Amino acid sequence: MRRTIVAGNWKMNASKESVNKLILGILSGMSEVSSEVVVCAPFPYLSQVEALITHSQVKLGAQNLNANPAGAFTGEVSANMIKDFGARYVIVGHSERRSLYRETSSLVAEKVKAALDNDLTPLLCVGESLEQREAGETETVVAEQINAVIELVGIGAFRNIIIAYEPVWAIGTGKTASPEQAQAVHLFIRSLLGESNESIAQGTPILYGGSMNAGNANELISCADIDGGLIGGAALKAEDFLQICKAG
Repeated sequence: MRRTIVAGNWKMNASKESVNKLILGILSGMSEVSSEVVVCAPFPYLSQVEALITHSQVKLGAQNLNANPAGAFTGEVSANMIKDFGARYVIVGHSERRSLYRETSSLVAEKVKAALDNDLTPLLCVGESLEQREAGETETVVAEQINAVIELVGIGAFRNIIIAYEPVWAIGTGKTASPEQAQAVHLFIRSLLGESNESIAQGTPILYGGSMNAGNANELISCADIDGGLIGGAALKAEDFLQICKAG
């Protein structure tokens, strides 16, 4: 049975004060949560979050990493650095990284490998733009993004990878894929993995990352192939985030 996972992606939103308030708010309601909960904080706040969630069931994640282990890469952060602050998860290939910073599927695959090599669990993001969806290219785009990872690390690595499907057109726009639309792509992703290994396909958690909120979480997570959510805006409000966590 696949576990339900809810991961909060804070993006570039935080301050010492807001982090303290948010984490304490989340912790106050965790007794009612059975889902696996991850918070992905900006790099400067990893240490603060690590201290706050010690001895709790909340797990720590980062939002990105460099594929190299060390070296002359000013401003970048390695897997070892992330791990040093207690993080066990890292978002890889988020749509904003792919679109704003031109990260290719091959680079994303290298980052997945770097995470796995350092015992971090990658939250591998895949998804299509509105233009690609309207052109009927959703499955082609998603398959290319996932196959790049399979080609580099092999299907067996997906025992330690979480996939997050992000319809790019539904992130920060207020639009949300219908449960039927989301389920259809999640099923396609699972079927794609199943072409290489059906057991791994059935065991891989696939999260929905398109503006899931307290109002639609129950309906989305109840879909057969949706195993939780990668949460953006709603992750910045403890009450809303907890409502989503309880949906699992």
